[in-house]
Amino acid sequence: MSMYNYVVRRVGFMAVTLFFVTLIAFAVTNILPGDVALLILGPNATEQSLEALQTQLGLNRPLYVQYIDWVVGLLQGNMGESLRFGEPVAQLIAERLPRSMMLAVAATLVAVVLSVPLGVYAAVNQNEAPDVSASMFAFVGISMPIFLWGLVFILVFAVWLNLFPTGGYVSPSDDLVGSLTRLVLPAGAMGFALTAYIMRMTRSSMLEVLSEEYINLARAKGMSQRVIVLRHALKNAIIPVITVIAFQFSYAFGGVVVLEEVFFWPGIGRLTLTAIQSRDIPLIQGCILVVALIYMFSNFAADLLYAYFDPRIRYGGDD
Repeated sequence: MSMYNYVVRRVGFMAVTLFFVTLIAFAVTNILPGDVALLILGPNATEQSLEALQTQLGLNRPLYVQYIDWVVGLLQGNMGESLRFGEPVAQLIAERLPRSMMLAVAATLVAVVLSVPLGVYAAVNQNEAPDVSASMFAFVGISMPIFLWGLVFILVFAVWLNLFPTGGYVSPSDDLVGSLTRLVLPAGAMGFALTAYIMRMTRSSMLEVLSEEYINLARAKGMSQRVIVLRHALKNAIIPVITVIAFQFSYAFGGVVVLEEVFFWPGIGRLTLTAIQSRDIPLIQGCILVVALIYMFSNFAADLLYAYFDPRIRYGGDD
């Protein structure tokens, strides 16, 4: 199978997945309890005003008609209008998505920089003190939820050491230094939590590769451990790690929903929480759709990298 066909097949798979995501997102948001019109107008609203607003919002139409209209609007770039803010959903998401993206990318970079060397070091020193220490580090990271790491980082680095602000957001275009100082704690907390997963996968993948015959042959030829690890073992061991990194990037986007609230980070996570609290259906649907797209594109990127590093994957298909 050529790379082109591989990409086309993956894009087709994404399209089918996206269809089911729209179906589920629409179904879930429309079975939520409560009357949207009543929520907007308040408990003192009259029956006539409620009916008028339901007609205006199209809430009294059959659900399948509402779904088709929503999907047609999405295909035209129209995600609807927020009931809470009175602004286009696409505009609200476009304003906040780059902030969440910056946080998720920074957290993933922190996780990769910490976890890959740590995983390699643990594998090379299997069952020794560095391996045990790294494994304990990983277990601690996995055992605690991301938001709790956020509180720990605030307590240690903001309250006790007074090194960074406790939260907030500043645009890099307004103040680059201020923006970075406010990014450190949320990105560090999330990156630390993600480190455990990537480190464990790097370690297990490296152990598997280091036991291969060609590695033993390289050792028999007198190659240094550094050359064996960095030039031969890590190149092959990194392939499954790439998939984990992609998943962790997706997980980071899920984690921002809570972490942004902890650090007062005005991204798509806080926007989603506001939409849920306000029962703002168009905004909830838009946020779900965008997060799902981030998941799909990050996994799509992982598949492409996977195929690039290991051609057996794309050539091992149907042809």
